[in-house]
Amino acid sequence: MFQRLFGRERHGNRAITEALYAQIVAAARQTVFYSDWNVPDTPLGRFEMLSLHMFLFQHRLRGEGGVAGEVAQVLIDEFFMDVEHSLRELGIGDVGVPKRMKKLAKMFYGRTAAYDDALERNDHDALVAALARNVRPDTGAWPQATHLAGYVADVSRRLAEQPTESIVSGTVAFPVAKTI
Repeated sequence: MFQRLFGRERHGNRAITEALYAQIVAAARQTVFYSDWNVPDTPLGRFEMLSLHMFLFQHRLRGEGGVAGEVAQVLIDEFFMDVEHSLRELGIGDVGVPKRMKKLAKMFYGRTAAYDDALERNDHDALVAALARNVRPDTGAWPQATHLAGYVADVSRRLAEQPTESIVSGTVAFPVAKTI
């Protein structure tokens, strides 16, 4: 069944990919990030949180073959299409979009490497430092970064517990971030 949905025609079942993407976006838009944890409520701050949640989703499906790999690729494509659309909504013209997209893609993959390394080594301090460096580069000290790092580690553990079959069927459960 899944091969028919994601095999030759990757966009054959938009309902699943739209459901997954909506869940990732909803997790990234949790109010606590912007109100209690001092993530900037700006286009760049929202990009950081969406990137972080997309990374967590991709991290969960990393190494999975078949349908799960296809789903992961469709979702990363959806993410970058959404970012491009957002740039256009912000008034970036056709000439500027490719340059900005290249920069944002480089930012995303750089962050992905740093977060992945910290999670794989179970290094809370490295994760805190990476989050602070990326989410609040304008701030010397960001005490809430430790809360975000704890959330990221918790999400990673909880996503690992979710069956792949459930995820590729359109359901991924991100935990609710707790207020400080």
